[in-house]
Amino acid sequence: MESSLGTTRPPAPTFAELFTPKLVTVLREGYGLRDLHADAIAGLTVAIVALPLSMAIAIASGVGPERGLFTAIVGGFLVSLLGGSRFQIGGPAGAFIALIAVIVERHGYDGLVLATLIAGVIMIVVGLLRLGTYIKYIPFPVTVGFTAGIAVIIFASQLKELLGLSLASEPADFLPKIEALWSARGTINVEAVAVGLAALALIVGLRKWRPNWPGFLIAVGLGAIGVWVLGLDVATIASSFGELPRNLPAPGLPPFSLEKVQAVFPDALTIAALGSIESLLSAVVADGMSGRRHRSNCELAAQGVANIGSVVFGGVPVTGTIARTATNVRAGAKGPVSGMLHSAFLLAFMLVAAPLAGYIPLATLGAVLAVVAWNMAEREDFVALLGASTGDRVILLSTFLLTIFVDLATGIVVGVVLGAFIFLHRMAESVEVEGQAQLIAEDQADDYAGRTSYDPAASSDRDVLVYRISGAFFFGAAAAVSSVLDRIGVLPRVLVLDFSEVPIVDSTAAKMLFRFAERLSKAGATVFLTGATPAVRRTLLGAGLRKPLVRYAKSAEQALTFAGAVSADAGSGRGQGISF
Repeated sequence: MESSLGTTRPPAPTFAELFTPKLVTVLREGYGLRDLHADAIAGLTVAIVALPLSMAIAIASGVGPERGLFTAIVGGFLVSLLGGSRFQIGGPAGAFIALIAVIVERHGYDGLVLATLIAGVIMIVVGLLRLGTYIKYIPFPVTVGFTAGIAVIIFASQLKELLGLSLASEPADFLPKIEALWSARGTINVEAVAVGLAALALIVGLRKWRPNWPGFLIAVGLGAIGVWVLGLDVATIASSFGELPRNLPAPGLPPFSLEKVQAVFPDALTIAALGSIESLLSAVVADGMSGRRHRSNCELAAQGVANIGSVVFGGVPVTGTIARTATNVRAGAKGPVSGMLHSAFLLAFMLVAAPLAGYIPLATLGAVLAVVAWNMAEREDFVALLGASTGDRVILLSTFLLTIFVDLATGIVVGVVLGAFIFLHRMAESVEVEGQAQLIAEDQADDYAGRTSYDPAASSDRDVLVYRISGAFFFGAAAAVSSVLDRIGVLPRVLVLDFSEVPIVDSTAAKMLFRFAERLSKAGATVFLTGATPAVRRTLLGAGLRKPLVRYAKSAEQALTFAGAVSADAGSGRGQGISF
């Protein structure tokens, strides 16, 4: 296809091109033993990181540690197999902890399974409808706000384990959780505190002095050995959840009802929204590190399939994980095979070392998630946005506080709505209307040979007015433009509205202009619309702005040539003032 400028546009990608998994692309490029070796090393590296994280995230979410492993094994494998990113690593994510805990508390694990199934279908549909690109329009203060809010919730959820508190039940909501923790302050276990602080210090120290070492796994492993050797009275995975299974469960689903579907549907929407945001953010991070480009709609569809597969095998919601994906890229992965091998290694660990995992102290997993919460808080961005515009501060703090004190869905929805309104307000304020007798074109340099001399008579001709509208002319700006045109006062014989600086016009603004042109036409005035792009002109025509109500011209200069004849024929009589 050739544009009006003569340049050739590339053809639109086909359905097959948009939804071909990156695994197929990598294999087509040529995949040999050297690539497999690199992916195996990267997959093992990521599996070592994912092993303690998967169990810790599951425990913090209010389910057993085995469900985190099931999620990383099944969901992670499907994300890499079908996804639109070369390096995406799927698994349970810290961002889901608060959401899963609330759903499990309100509807049980069966409710979580149903909500995740519905969310998976939603993500597949969104991907197939090619709506994945719209995720990027979520305002940055919203993502920073809810991420920081989730970090606060994660840290609060680990206080029980880090302090070794004894609680009959721990509420999922933030304020009741804090009240319950405070009421149990007399049950602090000094040995658990010591184990948690030691693990925290070890993780932080290794990140500083040996950043390439698997700090999480080392801290968890040494913590388990220390508790066993010293015989410390500290809660472990085995004492709290029993022995981990040595294989994947048979696929299956609990019975559901229509009432249950209606009850969990809002949670399903939240899972779909958060999973889409997290997975695409993770894919963008991988793109930035690798110089490659992911297929967002293919990735969303794969995430939907992975979520369905995860809960069918007893897991929890799965999404792209930024830290594990970044680890995969840094470890030298060549493609999605590394993610698939990461899942295979996790399955092997579970088959071989499940009994040993029972010795892991919960305090060390609490230290792991405390570090995760600290890393995901995006502190620099949070502080920077606090010093930004008032609108950004309002969006950030609203999302942050609502995520903590109400719920994640409310925080995201309110943040997005506020962001939309603030954006519309800024766009409306950016629209300008310039007017004078002859507003033709930008003034040229003094040495421009073809310029015409200034004509005082023409500039004082009150029968002809030229107004230039600059900016997006949409419903938010319609009132402002209307008030400017309303202040014309004495009606001219000819009014020229220059649209050469207007990129878009919506139906509200076009209809306002239609009513204005009608009043001018009834008073005997002629309206010229100039410089409109084809898209803008189509909208104006659709609103009824066509002959004989208005006339179109390519430029203000051309319109004024016609206007001279109109004004001469009309004589020097004056019209009456107009108002809306």
